[in-house]
Amino acid sequence: MNFDGGGGRWRAVEDGGGAPREGQTLVGEGLLMRYVNFVKLPHTIFALPFALLGLLVASRQQAITWRMLGLVVLAFTCARFVALGFNRIADRELDARNPRTRARELPSGRLTLRQAWVAVVVAAVAFLGTAWALNPLCLALAPFALLFISAYSYAKRFTHWSHLWLGLADGIATPAGYLAVTGRWSEPWWLLPVGALAVTFWVGGFDVFYALPDEAFDRAERLESLVVRLGQAPAILVAKLWHGLALVALVLFGIGAHLGLAYYAGVAVGAGLIAWEHHLVKPGDLSRLNAAFFTANGIVSIVVFLGALVDRIL
Repeated sequence: MNFDGGGGRWRAVEDGGGAPREGQTLVGEGLLMRYVNFVKLPHTIFALPFALLGLLVASRQQAITWRMLGLVVLAFTCARFVALGFNRIADRELDARNPRTRARELPSGRLTLRQAWVAVVVAAVAFLGTAWALNPLCLALAPFALLFISAYSYAKRFTHWSHLWLGLADGIATPAGYLAVTGRWSEPWWLLPVGALAVTFWVGGFDVFYALPDEAFDRAERLESLVVRLGQAPAILVAKLWHGLALVALVLFGIGAHLGLAYYAGVAVGAGLIAWEHHLVKPGDLSRLNAAFFTANGIVSIVVFLGALVDRIL
C-alpha cells in the first residue's frame, strides 16, 4: 500500500520484483524518499506529541523558546531515525525472508547497507549534537538513550516482552521533553516515570497488534513475541490490559502535572479511539488491522497533546 500524494489515497504498488510493498509506503524512488520509507518517517507522529507533552508541562517552570522547540523536535526525529534505521540493518536478513517485509529498502536493494549505515551514523551524531545544544543533563543521558533504543532490535531474539522494550524506547520521550527544558528532574519525582509508563503501555499494546500478522513467520524463525507465546486471543487481551494501564497512567500524569479539564477531555477521546481500535481487531480477523494500527494510534497521541496544549493556553 503506497500513498498517492496527488489523490491522497493509499494504494497497492509493487516493487521492481513484483512483490507488493509494505503498507504505509510513500510513492517515489529518489534517495530522499527511500530514506523516508526506510524508517517510515511519517510514523514519527506516533510518539512525538508525547515528547512535546513533556516539554509543555515543563513550560510552567521555564519559558520555551523556538530554538528549544526546534531542538527537541530534531532530537526526537534523529533518535527515532537511529532506532528504526538500526532495526532495519539488524533485521535485514529476516526481512528478506518475510513476505510482508521483503520489499523494504535493504532487502529489495533500493538502499545499500553502506547507505543505511551512513544515514544512521549521521542521525546519531545529529542527536548528540542537539543534546549538547540543549543542556548538560541531556548530553550526559543521550548516549545511554541511543544504546537502549538501538538494543531493542535484538530483543525479539530472546524475550517475549520485546513489545514493552519498544514501548519504553518511545516512553522516554516524555521525560526527555521535560528535561530538555528544565535540565533537572520533576517535582513530584514520580511525574516523569508515570509519563514514560503511559507511553510504554500504549506503544507496547499496539505493537502486540503489529506482531499479529507475523505469527507464523516468527514461529518458523524462532522469534519471540506475546503472540507466539500466548496465541492471538490471549495476546490481544494483554494488549487491552496494557492500554487500560496506559490510560490510568495518563490520568495520574495529569494529576501530577496539575493539568485541567481540556487535558482529560483529550485523554477521554484517546480512550475512545483505543476502544475503537480493539473493536476492529479480532482473533483470526486482521482485515482492519491497518485502520486500527495506523489511523487510531496516529490520532491518540495528538488529541492527548492538544488537550494539554489547550489547557496550557487557557
